Amino acid sequence: MVRVTTPGVRLLPNAITVLALCAGLSAVQFALTKNYAMAIASIGIAAVLDSLDGRIARLLDATSKMGAELDSLSDGISFGVAPALVIYVWQTGADRIGWVASLIFAVCMILRLARFNTLLDDTEQPPYASEFFVGVPAPAGGLLAMLPLVAYLQWGSGWWSSQYVVWAWTIAIAALLISRIPTLSLKTVKAPAKAIAPLLIGVALLAAAIIQFPLVALIAAMILYLAHIPYSVYRHRWLAAHPEAWTVPPRERRAIRRARSPRRLGLRPPLRRRVAGAAMRAVRLPRTGETVRTPRGASENGQGPRRRSWRQIGLRRK
Repeated sequence: MVRVTTPGVRLLPNAITVLALCAGLSAVQFALTKNYAMAIASIGIAAVLDSLDGRIARLLDATSKMGAELDSLSDGISFGVAPALVIYVWQTGADRIGWVASLIFAVCMILRLARFNTLLDDTEQPPYASEFFVGVPAPAGGLLAMLPLVAYLQWGSGWWSSQYVVWAWTIAIAALLISRIPTLSLKTVKAPAKAIAPLLIGVALLAAAIIQFPLVALIAAMILYLAHIPYSVYRHRWLAAHPEAWTVPPRERRAIRRARSPRRLGLRPPLRRRVAGAAMRAVRLPRTGETVRTPRGASENGQGPRRRSWRQIGLRRK
């Protein structure tokens, strides 16, 4: 069945991208009028719209080369130029070091987006590469750069609002943008059917927290995002070292990890009958150079485990 899309439908994703661009630029105007709360909210709105335009384009089969280029340009302005200018305006009377830090952040954001577009055409990446971003993505980087400003609005002046701390933090986030550190991509995350109800409850609690305590919720979200990076690096390295798990669904990789990892605290690996799908082959076959251990209590002639009497194990019958 051929899906026919009207010109108006094909215009919708690009219109959302333009709205995200307008929201990002509006953050600079709010910063010039000292309305920093609305500046942060504008960049947050731009991040939400940026996450919607690509998904809507794929759902409507309205993807185009122009839309991809427009999205990259919008991200560079909304999450690179706008946060750098907002932070520079906030630090009134900043010296030349502040302007240099702002330039570094904006340039690193543009370089990060250029590398992202280049990796889209790379066909030699392993299958698990789609589960990760290379470096911190643009929306997350734009919001992370504004963490000192969010802390200032919540708790007032402190060490977090010092000029040198702010510029050092800005340069550190710029380094994360162009780094090779893998970060998890939510695009490939699939929730099981039994987890839909708890997730909806979590979304409701998150919405209530954002409405009642917006700045605290934003700070907590940024800290949690930074805390997930070590786990993302570990997961990326584990997948790179286990090619047998590349074609296995994520929910079955746990069985492979248990089968491949050494025994700890006397725990036994999962039983074969509890391992389903493609993970069965990885659990059934031993690894190269690995010896198969005989279960404790089994006889050497293969007749099965020997029964032990009550006296041998030091127990008495009642």
